[in-house]
Amino acid sequence: MECIRQGQIGGGESHLLSLVENLDRETFEPVVLSFTPGPMVDRLKAMEVKTNVIYTERPFDFTKWRKVRKFIKDNGVNLVHAHGSRANSNILWAAHSLKIPVIYTVHGWSFHQDQPAVLRKIRIMGEKYLTQRSDLVISVSASNQQTGREFIKSFDSVVVTNGINLSKFNPANSFKNIRRELGIAEQTILVLFIARFTSHKQPLSLIRAFQTALDRFPGMHLLMVGEGDERAAAEQLIAGFKLEKSVTLLPFRQDVPDVLAAADIFVLPSLWEGLPIGLLEAMAMGKAVIATNVDGSREVVQHDRNGVLVETGNLVPDLSAALVDLAGNAEKRNRYGKEALDTVSTRYSAKEMTRQIEGLYKQVLRNKN
Repeated sequence: MECIRQGQIGGGESHLLSLVENLDRETFEPVVLSFTPGPMVDRLKAMEVKTNVIYTERPFDFTKWRKVRKFIKDNGVNLVHAHGSRANSNILWAAHSLKIPVIYTVHGWSFHQDQPAVLRKIRIMGEKYLTQRSDLVISVSASNQQTGREFIKSFDSVVVTNGINLSKFNPANSFKNIRRELGIAEQTILVLFIARFTSHKQPLSLIRAFQTALDRFPGMHLLMVGEGDERAAAEQLIAGFKLEKSVTLLPFRQDVPDVLAAADIFVLPSLWEGLPIGLLEAMAMGKAVIATNVDGSREVVQHDRNGVLVETGNLVPDLSAALVDLAGNAEKRNRYGKEALDTVSTRYSAKEMTRQIEGLYKQVLRNKN
């Protein structure tokens, strides 16, 4: 059973979709449990993968644990793979009560340096509880593994980096004309953000940085694709800055390669990351990228070689300066994009990721027996 906290499309959800799509069906039969509905659930059902929703948006929601247990038991599950801390917190009791092994993939830690000290301590305690009670922990980047070792005593994990479909995210393919669809001129420098509108992805900081950058380089347009609890605040901020003609907001879309093909610069200003799939997809499409210098992102982006890294502590001014610099330098954008494509095409394949995870599934089942 693959389990994840939500049905909206994000990094962990894209990882799960790629994993299920590439699993060897002669050996493994996947069933999926999500704790909210959304487009990921719809796509899985279209793939004829048995998928169920037990609704909760809370971690450690003990009121749902017996329903989870029943789903596991009714489907004859032999192994549970939890993606993220909220999913793991809501399946662990059920799996243990049925003596079923649990694999926990950490898609970025729930604690980070920008949190209040008390909240951060509580999150670290929660992650310690989850990791120590899982049969195997997977880190999606070496830097994420190192962070775990720094904050959780006796932490151990196996690194399996995220992978993407390199046939789908291939700049040599043909794509729809998204600029024509949205009325964005070909000569306009299109800046793209594709992520959930949540505080940890920093969409509001991006809008502030873009507003400042636009004063210095007016020939830009910001396209933001996604949904989340900061979407309304983003709309208010855009209106307050009078940026309605320079910023376009869209909900999550299924045609991500087409959207990426239209962009000149991809931005991911997160406060923390595991190994961001959206960033890998943009790099696979040969785009110049700007990311924050945090776990996961800095593992794939080498500053001034295949992209730009900015600091979270000075995010708005540094991000604004990076946008102006790249918008005005086509040679640098092309150079970063070429290096980004080379980086991803040699290291981040979804098929290779799946083969590694299948090997871990077999290992855990052997150890349990």
